[in-house]
Amino acid sequence: MARGGINLALVRKAREALLSRGQNPSIDAIRIELGNTGSKTTIQRYLKEIESYDPRPSAAPSRLSDELTELVSKMLERLLEEGNAALAHERAAFELERKAMKAECSTLQSNLEQSQFLVAKLQSALQAQDEELKTVQSGLQTEITRNARLSQSCSDLEVRVQEKDAQIQSLEEKHAHAREALEHYRAAVKEQRDQDLNRHESQIYQMQQEVTVLQQTLMVKQEEATRLIRDNERLIAENRQHAKEANQHRDTIEHLRGDLGIANAATARAEGAKELLALQLEARTKEASEARSEHAAAQRREGDLIQKLASAEAEISELRTVSEQNGSKG
Repeated sequence: MARGGINLALVRKAREALLSRGQNPSIDAIRIELGNTGSKTTIQRYLKEIESYDPRPSAAPSRLSDELTELVSKMLERLLEEGNAALAHERAAFELERKAMKAECSTLQSNLEQSQFLVAKLQSALQAQDEELKTVQSGLQTEITRNARLSQSCSDLEVRVQEKDAQIQSLEEKHAHAREALEHYRAAVKEQRDQDLNRHESQIYQMQQEVTVLQQTLMVKQEEATRLIRDNERLIAENRQHAKEANQHRDTIEHLRGDLGIANAATARAEGAKELLALQLEARTKEASEARSEHAAAQRREGDLIQKLASAEAEISELRTVSEQNGSKG
């Protein structure tokens, strides 16, 4: 295939220029005429094509003899016929090639249109993506601003959390001191309560012993007195059960908070009950002594004693209720 700038027209023009100057149109002369461009094989091929359909004689006919002129004319006619045939063949080939090139050009034009459509589509998509990128960049800037604001808020919250932690630690220390003081107070209250309960139980036991003596003394006098004595014994057993229940409620009493007023009131009532029981016991002793001399007076005193025992039982029941309420509150 010829290199750029070398074609059939240029070779023909160079050949004609050499002929016009009376020079032999050789391959080297034509190559020099073309400026030392083109390969010799290509120039030779173009020369063969030019000579195959060039009807011009290489010399003037006047210089030839008539016979030779006739021969040359016949050969020229034959050459023209063959050249025309070759030219027709070349033209047909050229027409086919032109049609093929035209079809190829049409195909290339269609491809170009498709490519242009694709490029337009890509440009539209690129523009859309550019707008989307601008939107994303705007959103990113907004998020950066928001993150900066959130970071500042987080820093402020961390400072507040540290302050809250310091306050919580201070409150925990105060709570620990208060709990320690409360434990000491509970221990003291428990010890005092245990002492009060032990003393109360001892007094109740003494009272029960004295009541038993009174019951034995009055048993021989009247059957009703015996029944009362048995009732008193039952009450004493219940009192013992109540005392046991009071012992069971000691652990519950340890957990009482804020009920010191009620507990003190209950203790005061217990002290009052103990004093009342002491007075009752003294009165019962005196009544038992007087009962030996006067049966009627003894019955009246025994009735008073039963009432006093009922009052004591009521006091004990009230103490139990107070203890249960304190236990439920704890």
